[in-house]
Amino acid sequence: MKVTGYEPLNTLKPVADNIWLIDAPHVSFYGLPFSTRCTVVRLANGGLWVHSPTMLTETLKAELAALGPVQHLIAPNWIHYVSLKDWQAAYPEAVAWAAPGVVARAARRNVDICFDHDLGAVAEAPWAGEIDQLIVTGSKVHSEAVFFHRGSGTLILTDLIENFEGKNMPLWLHPLLWLGGVLAPKGGMPRDMRASFMGNKTVLRGHIETMLAWAPARVIVSHGAWFEHDGAAALKQAFAWLGLEK
Repeated sequence: MKVTGYEPLNTLKPVADNIWLIDAPHVSFYGLPFSTRCTVVRLANGGLWVHSPTMLTETLKAELAALGPVQHLIAPNWIHYVSLKDWQAAYPEAVAWAAPGVVARAARRNVDICFDHDLGAVAEAPWAGEIDQLIVTGSKVHSEAVFFHRGSGTLILTDLIENFEGKNMPLWLHPLLWLGGVLAPKGGMPRDMRASFMGNKTVLRGHIETMLAWAPARVIVSHGAWFEHDGAAALKQAFAWLGLEK
C-alpha cells in the first residue's frame, strides 16, 4: 500500500463530538494518485451516517461496531460511489443515498449497484435538524451533495475543493497541481470544474453563500489536506474567484 501522508489509514479519527474521518489509500483517477477520505457522523438515534465510503476492512468494521449501527450510506457525487457496494454487502440494512448523476454514471460504467433514495436539495428526514444539506448545481459536468454537521460546525465537501499537499505528491505533479488550482495551502475547485460553472457563476455563488451562512468551523474535503480550523475563511479563499461579498 503506497504512502499517502495521512497514515494511519482505514481507521476512525475523531474530528469533534460525534464525527470522525477515515483516511484511505490512494486511488488512481486519470492516472493520478488521489488520496481519499470518508466521513462518519453518529446521529442522535445512535446510527451512523457514512459519507463517501472508502475501503472497508475487518478492523474498521470492528471500530464502527463500537460506535453504533451503520444506517446511511452517502454517494455525494458521480465519482464517489464505487466502494459503497462493499459497505452494502457488510451492512444490508443500511439505506443507500445517491446524489444527482450517480445512478447514470454507474449505469454507463456497468457498475452493478442499487440505491434506495435520491438526495435532494434539503436535509432528508432521517437527519433533518442534525445535518443540513444542499445540492450544488450550475454545471453540466459536476453536481455535488454538500452537508453541514450542525453539532460540530463541520462542512463536508467532496470534490468542490481539492487541497493536495506537495509533500505527499510526486515532484513532477507539483506544477500541474498549481496550474489546476488545487495545490495546498491554497487549494480550491479544480480549474476544469471551475470552467464548467462559468455560465452559471451566480448559481454557484448562491450555493457558496449558503455554506458561508452555516458558519463552518472546519471543512472536510475528500482529497488532500482538510481544513481543521477557520473553515469559513478557507471557503472564502477557495471561492474568491466568484467575487463573494466581504
